[in-house]
Amino acid sequence: MQLTSIRNATLILNYGDVRLLVDPYFADAGTLPAIWNTPRGQLRNPLVPLPLPVSELTAVDAVIITHLHPDHYDEAASKAIPKDMPLYVQSIADAAAVRKHGFQRVHVLGEEPTRIGEVTMVKTGGQHGTGSIGRLMGSVCGVVLSHPEEPVLYIAGDTIWCAEVEQAIQAHRPEIIVVNGGEAQFRCGRPITMGMEDIWRVHEAAPEADIVVVHMEALNHCLLTRTELSEAVRKGELESKIQIPADGQRMLWAKSPVTP
Repeated sequence: MQLTSIRNATLILNYGDVRLLVDPYFADAGTLPAIWNTPRGQLRNPLVPLPLPVSELTAVDAVIITHLHPDHYDEAASKAIPKDMPLYVQSIADAAAVRKHGFQRVHVLGEEPTRIGEVTMVKTGGQHGTGSIGRLMGSVCGVVLSHPEEPVLYIAGDTIWCAEVEQAIQAHRPEIIVVNGGEAQFRCGRPITMGMEDIWRVHEAAPEADIVVVHMEALNHCLLTRTELSEAVRKGELESKIQIPADGQRMLWAKSPVTP
């Protein structure tokens, strides 16, 4: 298995016999407005450029879109991805929205396994925040991937620590867990993506799993930095279990994890 953290939640996965693009966010740096009602509202998004050319990011077998917020699927991505590319989304409503952009092969993930080649995918739940803000953020999903010759991979998506995440860990026993960190938040309410406490809870629930933290330092409302999280991980002596890749960093796993 090979995972490349691109930017924000965007990933490239070489997993089993397929190459997958997850949550494509292709806008050029600074071309989108700041997310509203946030402490750093003067900063335009994305805060950083893509580390790889778009042509390389679209050279895949299929695309997974966990939800349609514009930092997970944007206009630039909808234009760049070939219209005959298989897309996998969380709901019938999301499928209808994506089909309006001209995509012809759109599939809805479910709790029953979906197969691409020898790769099996199962949708998981999540909570994109709490209270009224969580309801405003709408539904989100994660996905668990498995393959006879690969470690079980759980991509949690835009969620905080919650019962749905705990249930996914218990049900699927993932060996690698990708979480969206950054502790994204508005001026009111609690964070809508994972912060340190959430990441710690994931580790406690799956102490043998490798945790990969992405969704950091690309949006104006993501306040937890890689430096802050790295220092906390170092103090907790968890460097071997919690990894925080840079944009463009490639990570490899076989029977035992290896990070070049």
